[in-house]
Amino acid sequence: MVNTTDEVQFILRGFGKLYNPFPTFSIFLIIYIVTLCGNLLIIVLVSTYHQLHTPMYLFVAHLSICDIVFTTNIIPTMLEIILKGMYKISMPRCIYQYYVYSLSTAAECLILTAMSYDRYLAITKPLHYTSIMNLIVCLQLVGSCWLTGALSTLIMVFMIFLRPFCGPNVIDHFICDVAPLLKLSCSDTFAVEVAIFLFCIPLLVTPFMFLVVTYVCIFITIGRIRSSNGRKKTFSTCSSHLTSVCTYFGTLMTVYMDPNRGHSTINKILFLLYTVVTPLFNPIIYSIRNQEIKKIIAMVLSTIQSYFKCKN
Repeated sequence: MVNTTDEVQFILRGFGKLYNPFPTFSIFLIIYIVTLCGNLLIIVLVSTYHQLHTPMYLFVAHLSICDIVFTTNIIPTMLEIILKGMYKISMPRCIYQYYVYSLSTAAECLILTAMSYDRYLAITKPLHYTSIMNLIVCLQLVGSCWLTGALSTLIMVFMIFLRPFCGPNVIDHFICDVAPLLKLSCSDTFAVEVAIFLFCIPLLVTPFMFLVVTYVCIFITIGRIRSSNGRKKTFSTCSSHLTSVCTYFGTLMTVYMDPNRGHSTINKILFLLYTVVTPLFNPIIYSIRNQEIKKIIAMVLSTIQSYFKCKN
């Protein structure tokens, strides 16, 4: 049972004890390593090469930071749950995990929204783009995304964890998420649930609506281009971002639209896809579908190959 002292501990159960956990463990470990390497590669390339010192690639680099923070906060714990069938987590560690999870989720939603504004300006107002969206404005937008995510998440953390916990201490999930945590609270949680729902409007619903509106405007502008080559070329400038938005918001909404989230096996599988697979897609999307990054990666590989040939 959870007590109301400072020594509260929870047990994260995940899927419980697996008959043979090593194949599952190995798959998720490989995905985690590839995700880290891919996102670190994006950050290093954007930081190193001046060709990528533009607002769009600065947003992409911060998306990679979000994905690294997000996965590193969750997957190591998840791997231990897969091996042992459970994971004991203290109240401070649980608070920290939920805060970092919510912060990175909120920041990524807001950064994707800021990127849609960047693509909107580039396509619908190309002559004014450089005067409106410069690196200073981009840094201000990115900073406001992180700050908004940090402050709003901090308020939600206080609302959740200042409540007494005295029910069973088993969380039927891979992480300290809000729904299974509130089920362990002794007091009425209706007010907290309403407050969290209201916080989700500016953090999730409003950004999503903004994304929809900006892409409607973008598609209208692309539709007015007479040549098919011009339409394809213009669409290619936002296709990577659109793919990333659909992947991220699609999996996020699928996971959190279920009121019994965190308890059904299907929802746990969906959560794994959201937390493990989605962060893996971003570096793939922005490297495979982006000509500038593909050119730089090819140049780096060519330099490495030439170096080893000289050594031999």
